[in-house]
Amino acid sequence: MNCLIVDDEPQARKLLSTYISSIPGCVIGGVCRSAMEAYEALQTGKIDLLFLDIKMPVISGTDFLRSLKNPPLVIFTTAFDKYAMEGYELNVVDYLLKPIALPRLLQAVDKAWARYKERIFVAAPPAPDYTFVRQEHKLVKVLFSDIRFVEGMQNYIKLHLTTGSMMVSSTMKAFEKILPDGQFIRIHRSYIASIAFITAIRNNQVEMRDLDLPVGLSFKDDLLKSINNGSEPTG
Repeated sequence: MNCLIVDDEPQARKLLSTYISSIPGCVIGGVCRSAMEAYEALQTGKIDLLFLDIKMPVISGTDFLRSLKNPPLVIFTTAFDKYAMEGYELNVVDYLLKPIALPRLLQAVDKAWARYKERIFVAAPPAPDYTFVRQEHKLVKVLFSDIRFVEGMQNYIKLHLTTGSMMVSSTMKAFEKILPDGQFIRIHRSYIASIAFITAIRNNQVEMRDLDLPVGLSFKDDLLKSINNGSEPTG
């Protein structure tokens, strides 16, 4: 997490910098003396966690936090316990009273990590289960689950689907980047196979119910590891 320290006291900034720089996974993205400096830092860099003092000149930490439209995670650092309820209302991660002890800071950072992971999980959109390919004068939707295998043919590829096949103007390398990880495997310089449709591997061939596909020697080890979830085959 990229962390920003905001405190008008030099000693407090120094102590927090020393503590935070020693915590694995935490990177100090800036150290500010005021809310105005912090505002500029938030505009120019990506900050995940804000260590924010409350009682500062010109703009207090609480007023500064209220002014932010999309604030990062916040841990209040203050010498006054009377703002605890206000911190709760502002949904801060934790409320640390000065002088701050390292064990107590680690507890607060653990809470921040949990919130940070929740934000990433919620923010990440689900991977699409389809792509669009050009066919004559239109784009046709193709579900990845319908692709049995992809065959390379110079500057074209042939998609072998559960419903038939279609020619697409693309290279194997470009189309391979579109396919979702863990669902397809390159088995030959001319073939990419859907793991879901592989029924058996025999010698240097992949069986797919009604047909066999060749397996290139340089691709065989990757194929065996993929169908065994990254481990060597047993038996």
